[in-house]
This record gives sequence, C-alpha cells and structure tokens, in this order.
Amino acid sequence: MASTSNSTVSAITTTWALWAPQSTSAPSSARRTSDDFPLPDVTDPITAPFFAGAARGELLITRCTTCRAWVWYPQESCPHDGGVLAWERASGRGTLFSWAVVQRPFLPAFAEMVPFVAALVALDDDPAVRLCGYVVDAPAGELVPDAPLDVVFRPLEFPTVPGRSVTVPMWRVRP
Repeated sequence: MASTSNSTVSAITTTWALWAPQSTSAPSSARRTSDDFPLPDVTDPITAPFFAGAARGELLITRCTTCRAWVWYPQESCPHDGGVLAWERASGRGTLFSWAVVQRPFLPAFAEMVPFVAALVALDDDPAVRLCGYVVDAPAGELVPDAPLDVVFRPLEFPTVPGRSVTVPMWRVRP
C-alpha cells in the first residue's frame, strides 16, 4: 500500500477547507460565504491565479523561482528552499495516478453528476505534483493505472448553485 506524505494530506485538507462551507460558530471575520458551495472560491488570494488561468484555458501551477521545483498546493514560499513562488504554465499532460468511480452523491449538489470519475493526476512536468480532478469522456471501466491524460477546461456547475459555474481543469485519456 502506498504511503501518503504529510504534504499530500495537508494539500488535500487545505483544498477541502477552501471548498467546504465554514462553520457558523466561527467568528464572523473567519467565516466566508458558502452561497456558492460546492463551487471553488475563485477569489481566494492563494488560488485565484489558478482559476483565472483555467478560465483562459491554461493550467497554472506554482514554481520556485530559485530551485525551479513545481509546488502544489500553492503556498507563500517554496517548501524546498524558501524561495519565491510564481505561477507558471504547465504542459497540461499527466498520468492517471489513482481514481474512484463515484456512484452515489455524497451531497445533493452532485446528484445529477453520478456516476463520475474523481482522479488524482500526476503531472508530466513533475510526477510528484498531483492534482485532483475529474476524468471525462472515457468509460470508467476502461481506465487503467498510468493512463496518459490531457487537460481540458470545462465549466463546473451544480444545480444547487443556479446560474453560476467555474471553469476548472478536467482530464481526458490521450488518444
């Protein structure tokens, strides 16, 4: 069984924290609106460039300006050498690291989407950098480990947030 690094757990937890509704028991200064949940918060200063890039059809990932390491999840400085991180365009190519076929909606917002494939994609630019996303345009039963993938940009929409969508990277199997 593969081990999960603390940075991976931290990135997943941080990603969920950005998308999850905030408790109403938190101080008002710590709460953010959840009116658009489960859409991602495209105004968050840490991730706004990622979503702005996606809206333009670019997969942007932070990269250290000194050691040149790709860094995901975005943060204030490079975890390797403390250098400055800048947003750079990634190739948009990756491999299927892991996936799950979601058969039951875990929230009402997902009821019209099931079944769907939630995936962890290792980027070709640096396979240690893995993004969560959806695999689209492929029968789930035909997916295989390490399948080559290309990014596509599509609107993420939910019936619980009518009239709103966010363009996000999704993945399809490379022909």
